[in-house]
Amino acid sequence: MDKIYSSVIESLIFSSDEPIPAIEIIRAIKGIDGEDVQISPEEVDECVNELNISYEKQGNSFRIIRIAQGYAFATISDFAKYVGFLSSERSKRRLSQAALETLAIIAYKQPLTKPELESIRGVNSDYILNTLLEKNLITISGRAETVGRPLLYTTTNEFLKYFGLHKLTDLPKPREIEEIMNDEDFLEQKRKIMMNLVEENLETKQDESLTDDSKVE
Repeated sequence: MDKIYSSVIESLIFSSDEPIPAIEIIRAIKGIDGEDVQISPEEVDECVNELNISYEKQGNSFRIIRIAQGYAFATISDFAKYVGFLSSERSKRRLSQAALETLAIIAYKQPLTKPELESIRGVNSDYILNTLLEKNLITISGRAETVGRPLLYTTTNEFLKYFGLHKLTDLPKPREIEEIMNDEDFLEQKRKIMMNLVEENLETKQDESLTDDSKVE
């Protein structure tokens, strides 16, 4: 591929706020240089591979990753912990255990109705479903052809981005999940998360106590 287009593809991915699909990259190129330009999604993908090889040779801390059916720049895992230390976005968007459980069921069983979900979880899921819909992690994709025609829920591209997946088939298999759950690094991270949650709960209770005291005064 022409070196110029390699740089164009790189700049389009770099400047995009969201993972950008190959078809959008091609549309931008043809929109500027004309419909006669011959470039395919496969060539865009090959260009991404070549760029990543170049980044690796130069020792750069980032790569172009395939995520949510598009391309985006991301820090490689060796440096992720430093970036994560400064990032507060994930903590702001932290999902509860119940939300994660519900999301996992929908991800693996989709499309799924609310009655089917609740039969698996054994509890009412109205609040959790509304939370996941508000966060755009799931969406209503239609209605089931059963009595009452209940709504069908599926995951979204935002779900893929949240968990760093390119497509749904990248979800870990049940056996892989079991291995992850028993991994020492995972257990340590889980312990830290639980400690943070305890600290946040204590701070919340202290704030509520101070508020109540001020009301008494």
